Parts: sequence; C-alpha cells; structure tokens
Amino acid sequence: MIAIHNSKTGFHPRWISYCKRKNIPYKLVSCYDNDIINQLKDCDILMWHHNHLNPKDLIFAKQLLFSLDQSGKIVFPNFNDGWHFDDKVGQKYLLEAIDAPLVPSHTFYSKKEAILWANNTSFPKVFKLRGGAGSVNVKLAKTKQDAIHLINKAFGSGFSYYDPKVNFIERWRKYKLGKTNFYDVIKGGLRFFKKPKFSIINGKEIGYIYFQDFIPNNTFDIRVIVIGKKAFALKRMVREGDFKASGSGNMQFAKEEFDERAIEIAFETSRKLKAQCLAYDFVFDENNKPLIVEISFGFAVEAYDTCPGYWDESINWYKGKFNPQEWIVDDLINKI
Repeated sequence: MIAIHNSKTGFHPRWISYCKRKNIPYKLVSCYDNDIINQLKDCDILMWHHNHLNPKDLIFAKQLLFSLDQSGKIVFPNFNDGWHFDDKVGQKYLLEAIDAPLVPSHTFYSKKEAILWANNTSFPKVFKLRGGAGSVNVKLAKTKQDAIHLINKAFGSGFSYYDPKVNFIERWRKYKLGKTNFYDVIKGGLRFFKKPKFSIINGKEIGYIYFQDFIPNNTFDIRVIVIGKKAFALKRMVREGDFKASGSGNMQFAKEEFDERAIEIAFETSRKLKAQCLAYDFVFDENNKPLIVEISFGFAVEAYDTCPGYWDESINWYKGKFNPQEWIVDDLINKI
C-alpha cells in the first residue's frame, strides 16, 4: 500500500492519477496529522513532495520522512535524496566528500577568515544564501568591496531569507514577458509590508557566508534529472542582462542541446549518493568541463513535459514522451 500526502500541488496529483489508472493500492493521508505514524502502519511507502516555501513543511517534513526512513519504511524523498534539500552549504560538503565536479565553493564561519580570503582572491564571485530556488538569494560580488560589504552584513545584521525588492522585480519581469498576471505583481508589492510566513520561520541568515567561483561565458545552464536508471534534461537560458539561468523561463529541450558528459556525471553522482531522484544544475568552465552548481530532489512539474526523450545509464537515448512522476512510483514499488 502506498500512502500519498493529500495535496493538489507538486508531484502529488500525478502520483494519484497513475495509481488510479494502474490500480495500484494507495490511500491519501495528511502528513500534518498528529497520528500520521499510526495511519501509516498498513503502508509500505509514503510519498510527500514537500515544499521549502510551505511554512508547515519547513518545520518538520524532513524529520518525519527521515524517521520513517530509519524505521524501514520506503519514503520519497528519503534521506539520501532530501537531507541537503535547499541547503547549498550542505551540498558543498556532500559533493566535495564524494569528489564530484562541483563549482569551487567557499564557506566561512568567521568574519576575520572571510575578509582574509576576500583580500586574497579574484573577482567576481557568486554570493548565495544556503536556501532559495529559482536564483533567489543569489548575487554577483563584482569586486572585493562588494564581497566585504556582504561579509560585514553576514556577520552583522544578517540577511532575510526573503527579499521583497528582488521578488517584486522578478514578478515584474515575468509580467512583461507574459508569464504571469498583474495580480501577481500586486501581491509582490504587498510583500514589502507583510513578509511571507516561510520567511519568518526561516529567520535571519547570519553567522556564515557562502561564495562560489563565477564561471564566465555561460549563456545557459543545463539541468539533468536522474530518477533510478533514467535521466532527462533541459537547457535554461540566462536572463537578459544577467548571469542567472534558473527561473528564467526560457528553456530548450532538443537532444542536440546537451553535452552527454553532464548526463554521465549526473548518473555517476546519483550512484555514489544512492539517490532515488536528484536534479543537477551544470555550467561549463573555461575548458568546457561540466561542473555541478547545486542539486535538488524536487523540480517543477509541467516544465519537463516538453522533453522529447530520455537517457538510460549507458547513455542510450529513447525518443518519446514520458511522465517522470510515474517513474518515481514504479521505482519505489520495486523496492518493496
């Protein structure tokens, strides 16, 4: 029996639809219920696409899933997929530990050490908070002075997880491109006066600073998603006048757009991490070598429906439409 968190967002609707169509036994549960552990006693699997912007999920999603994982239940995401979710600092240590080709990354926990580093490194560098998706909480430190300003703030007043100005500018950009409506822009304006609850729960980002090397001349990044023994990908073009690709909404899908070395690295990294499902973001260095920027167990649903095919572990290409959420269900059932 599969238990699926009762939600109309994320992967859940497609999981439910697939179970109905294939007559796979399942039941809907609310992971927010106090007696959720008892509700799962007759279930082999729990599937919950939790959201880092949902205040409830932020408080306890990982703790519930990993507790069940440790008890022997099959869960999605499990510990290997999810402990580092929305935690770029954690991902740095994880990818360095398995010798994955990560963009060189630098983390400091004292102002003195951070400033010493800034005085002796080259610029620009990419500043990031540990959390955030779609290129939020990402800035380019073009000079040493930019970096020291960020360092002073990191070890002073700290950073809010949510920046209403950046959010409003992004909503306005999408509105001009016809990718959102004016009501969404108005909501962004209201955020100047009332922060979203997830930002309040997260509190200030303070006491650390995280930079990655800036890899120049990338007009796009590549996202590769590995689920079990299959992988698919999309190319995301950078925003006009910017260096960030994530969240741009300008995507390409043709097989010819992808360097298959990135597909191989994604498969190899997933094997090392024993991951069920991971998305990898790649850029290319001055020697055209693919480097991982960050990873995530979750990804947008509809954006990948345009993908014309997928690869297997041997990098064989299979042309045709597919539903990656169905792959997740099948992979978990095969573990029972």
